[in-house]
Amino acid sequence: MSRLRIPTRDAAPPGSKKVLDAVYARLGVVPNVYRLIGSSPAALGAFATFHGNLERALDPKTRERISLAVAQRNGSDYCLSAHSYAAMNSAKLGPDEIALNREGRSKDAKAEAAVRFAVAVVEQRGRVADADVERVRAAGYDDAQIVEIVALIAENIFTNYLNEVARTEIDFPPIRSRTD
Repeated sequence: MSRLRIPTRDAAPPGSKKVLDAVYARLGVVPNVYRLIGSSPAALGAFATFHGNLERALDPKTRERISLAVAQRNGSDYCLSAHSYAAMNSAKLGPDEIALNREGRSKDAKAEAAVRFAVAVVEQRGRVADADVERVRAAGYDDAQIVEIVALIAENIFTNYLNEVARTEIDFPPIRSRTD
């Protein structure tokens, strides 16, 4: 059971309804994480704008790979479940690739550079070595794309932490970050 109240779409604050209705129109459902964020119209508005802009950053497969690696590092079972589902169903990544992404790796060399960089950023709290930046550049990412990778990490950290604070009920096929 969630520690924070997660309103239904209909019971959400009026300032959140437009965004939640847009999520429903796009997905046919409003996942618990959106309804949780929707408890605060200010947070939902900020998140929706940030998320919407980042949907144009990088490619969908790379975005999901980064999300999987960050969720695994942060131990967010909700986000790991949501992004595993999205990786398979939207980004069309296979189970082997998803498993590698969770480890901070990829079968695709360029994607692996982005995922490894994301893991380094999370683990070093942004204090990455010059070599980390040079490796991601050498793989073909320009400075704008490096900024986008960090922005995706920040977006994921927000939802990872929020779902851990709330203990949000997982409404996707559950995936566990730990086997303990």
